[in-house]
Amino acid sequence: MTGADGEKTGTVRRVAIVGGGFSGAMLAVRLAERGIASALIDRTGAFGLGVAYSTPFDGHLLNVRSNRMSAVEGRTHDFVDWLAARHPDRADPEGFAPRRLYGRYVQDRLAEAEAARPGLIERVTGEAASVEGSSVRLADGRMIEADAVVLATGNPAPRTADPRQDGLPGRVIGDPWAPAALEQIGPDDDVVIVGTGLTMVDMVLWLQARGWRGRATALSRRGLKPRAHLARPDPPLPPTDVLTRAPASRRLAEARRLAADGGWRRVMEGLRPVTAGLWAAADTGARARFVRHLRPWWDVHRHRIAESISAAIEALEAGGRLTVVAGRVRRIDRTADGVVLHWRRTGGDPPPLTGHWLLDCTGPGHDPAKDALTGPLIASGRARLDPLGLGLELDPLGRALAVDGTPDGRLFILGPPARAAFWETIAVPDIRKRIEDVTRAIGEIE
Repeated sequence: MTGADGEKTGTVRRVAIVGGGFSGAMLAVRLAERGIASALIDRTGAFGLGVAYSTPFDGHLLNVRSNRMSAVEGRTHDFVDWLAARHPDRADPEGFAPRRLYGRYVQDRLAEAEAARPGLIERVTGEAASVEGSSVRLADGRMIEADAVVLATGNPAPRTADPRQDGLPGRVIGDPWAPAALEQIGPDDDVVIVGTGLTMVDMVLWLQARGWRGRATALSRRGLKPRAHLARPDPPLPPTDVLTRAPASRRLAEARRLAADGGWRRVMEGLRPVTAGLWAAADTGARARFVRHLRPWWDVHRHRIAESISAAIEALEAGGRLTVVAGRVRRIDRTADGVVLHWRRTGGDPPPLTGHWLLDCTGPGHDPAKDALTGPLIASGRARLDPLGLGLELDPLGRALAVDGTPDGRLFILGPPARAAFWETIAVPDIRKRIEDVTRAIGEIE
């Protein structure tokens, strides 16, 4: 129930939110605006930043234009207005602001909500160890009592080249986002990178800004790099009935036809509003085929980089300092002063890749069944893994489904961990819509 002013009058008085990045922080804000208290739990204490916006490097730009990055659903220009007031040189609505500034914006939104609604947002620095009923126990033994739990834990570190698994200490950097991870790399050191996506781009440019003069070889199964935005966006091309309703093979052919006629960027922009619905309507077989065969191409066209970032990567390639190759990792060996990566490509085994360091840039290592929080939930039957192992199965409101398919009205999943249910759960425009759904659902709990 809600009162006349829209504030909560029902049974949920407090929500435990695990994860203090964008998803968790902005959910806490929306709940406070509804009069619902929350405990915002973050392991690092850097509330509002998460991994995405904690970078200090101004060369790490947003991958979405500023006029789409409002943290508030329905207030399109909120972020642009914030930039105009505090960083007017960065206030181009069609531009790509530094991620560092976006982190400050999120922190300001959080602080404003705390000031406007004192006592409704409690910041808790600590590591969540388990979900117990509708409360959360921290690693130090503290119990955060609540009436509902939201897991908004963001993206975990990569797992492909985890040095703890491979017995390769020192020269393998399993989490390039870890504090001071790149400080180990000398200015003339050569680097082998596993992964050619957004993280590879971020790390190479960050190394260069730090004075690095070495060479990098980046390997992925298909050798695909993120595509670039244009200086100004193309208008979206509305998807046709064939693209949204026909069998998968016909949809792919239609997408290629539309891309040839109107440009692939217009096709991708047209798909943005309907992608989550298409994913929800797809059966397991269709989803499996998409993930297996089309996902790499989807990722590089959907999650694009600023034109200036793309130009910087192309310059490194043209100068012989960055080489991107396609193939599979066979084995990683450690030597006295570096690493040797044995790999395979179509037609045989090429010479191994060698470098002083190896960076794992393969992207988030989601593994819900082994995760410290979600693993026990799956094992107990309170939650269940989707058939493809992408994440927990959820209902349309973001509630975890128990092993029998019953939604758990006290357990919600938000942000990247919800990708199995919604697919599009990474970009801010998609997450803020999910925040509205979760806020509404929590407000209706009796």
